Amino acid sequence: MMSRAKSLPVKTSRKVANPRASAKDVIIPVSTWRYKVIGLMFGGIFLGLTARAVHLQIIDNDYLQSQGDARYLRVQKEPPTRGMIVDRNDQPLAISTPVESIWMHPATILGQEKEFSYKQLTALLGTTRDKLIAKAESKKAREFVYLKRHLSPHVAKKILALNVPGINSVREYKRYYPTGPVMGHVLGFTNIDNEGQEGLELAYDEALKGQAGRTQVLRDKVGHVVEYVEQLARVRHGEGIKLSLDARIQYLAYRHLQAAVKRHKATSASLVALDAKTGEILSMISMPDFNPNDRADLKSAHFRNRSITDSYEPGSTVKPITVAMALDAGVVDPDTIIDTEKGFYYIGRSRINDTKPHGEISVAQVIAKSSNIGSAKVAMMMEPRDLFNAYRKLGFGQTNKLSIPGEQKGILANRKKWRPIEHATMSYGYGLSVNTLQLARSYQALANDGILLPASLHPVEKTPKGERIFSKETTDQIARMLESAVADKGTAPKARVDQFRVGGKTGTAHRVVNGQYQDDSYMSLFAGFAPISDPEIVLVVSVNDPKGVDYYGGLVAAPVFSEVMAGALRLRGVIPDALEAPKEDKLKLMIARPLAALDDEVTTQ
Repeated sequence: MMSRAKSLPVKTSRKVANPRASAKDVIIPVSTWRYKVIGLMFGGIFLGLTARAVHLQIIDNDYLQSQGDARYLRVQKEPPTRGMIVDRNDQPLAISTPVESIWMHPATILGQEKEFSYKQLTALLGTTRDKLIAKAESKKAREFVYLKRHLSPHVAKKILALNVPGINSVREYKRYYPTGPVMGHVLGFTNIDNEGQEGLELAYDEALKGQAGRTQVLRDKVGHVVEYVEQLARVRHGEGIKLSLDARIQYLAYRHLQAAVKRHKATSASLVALDAKTGEILSMISMPDFNPNDRADLKSAHFRNRSITDSYEPGSTVKPITVAMALDAGVVDPDTIIDTEKGFYYIGRSRINDTKPHGEISVAQVIAKSSNIGSAKVAMMMEPRDLFNAYRKLGFGQTNKLSIPGEQKGILANRKKWRPIEHATMSYGYGLSVNTLQLARSYQALANDGILLPASLHPVEKTPKGERIFSKETTDQIARMLESAVADKGTAPKARVDQFRVGGKTGTAHRVVNGQYQDDSYMSLFAGFAPISDPEIVLVVSVNDPKGVDYYGGLVAAPVFSEVMAGALRLRGVIPDALEAPKEDKLKLMIARPLAALDDEVTTQ
């Protein structure tokens, strides 16, 4: 039997390609190491991204958060309200009113400048398109640039209603002074940032301005607040200040002093009124004036408070002090006769003159007739050091320690040896200098039974302890002498006040310019108090360099004293002491003129 043989496969070293096979049927073998390389690459990338994510989210989170905060998290300040200043009757003298300030985000403005019209915006801001773009392009401009500050809220509302991208507003406060120039020299003023620059605004700036609040907010790229994050500090509003000044008397004094300066074409003037029993300053006026509400017209020469910054030789107004010192020392009495010669008197080669010959007169008449020779002879009955000490105790040559900046202490030369002529001239107000407040304080001692009190710009609840300068008996005698000085035969009948007994002393001193006395330039003064029976108010008026025929203190300053004192006594409710009238009639005299009547005569805006 023939067996069937099995067919075995034949191995070949290569495949026979089928020319008709498609590309899909072709299998290209890939080595396993290539898969591994690709897998490692993707695995490495994944691990790198994971590591970076961990670093950013966990390890470096604080840094990135701070960078994000730096771009969008801001600290927003809440401005404090500056403290109010009021007078002794709580009438507002300085208040802060809310205003809006417009600011821009420069990058947004520059990026959107072709997408809106500048016409309405620039009209409301009072600027031009070119100026606005120039501000945005300025090197100083970053994220916040003021366009217009201290706008009224309704104008700011119109600007914001335009919905211009990058334009925002911020609340601020503007200082306003209701009394305008009447209180300008005492109050001073603030700058646009509500910081005190002069007067009490500067002296009490720390207390008045308070402390701004701080809140952390999230802003978007154009500056809008998206979220309030955290309050960092609460706003602390400024403290209020109450002054001893009486706005009613201040209005009255301002009006009459201003009228005198215009009438006599004077260079400047000042006035101070004190409460005789407490030392409180009731009024303090300086001319020329200025309006603190108008910052565009602030001139340094105008906002000097001349009541404390300007010193001058007081002239005859210090004669009562010389006589009071002699009375206290017991070297004279009111009836002691002094020979005033024939109107002139020589000390060495120096000559002292009176306005006219008075012959032999009493010490009381030395004050009434204002004799330079009589005053010099009285002073030379004592040691020169005694006169110096009396002036020093009264505060001459020293500041009054008020909080108002710029106060000058004047001149009181402390020499070891006084020449006789210096001893003589100082007795009638030459050779020393004082300011108006210092002179008023010296008369306060004469009006207050010889006790000198510190001057105060704030209400005094309890009368401070003073220093006795003269005895009560001496000041009573001086008061009668000062009353005779305003009599018909005295030097200042124009200082009298109807229905009140007043006393005072004139002064007419040659002005010193560049170290030389001027023959035709004077300082006209009047210092006094009322009522004589029980003094309530001390008043000093100083008019610098009046022009024209009238330059004597009795003709220039005394009428101002009369008008202001008359109004001040009635405003203070002081009962007249120069007439015998039924109680009902006296009460009628106490009714003061309405303050509104004074408002009509004083421009405050």
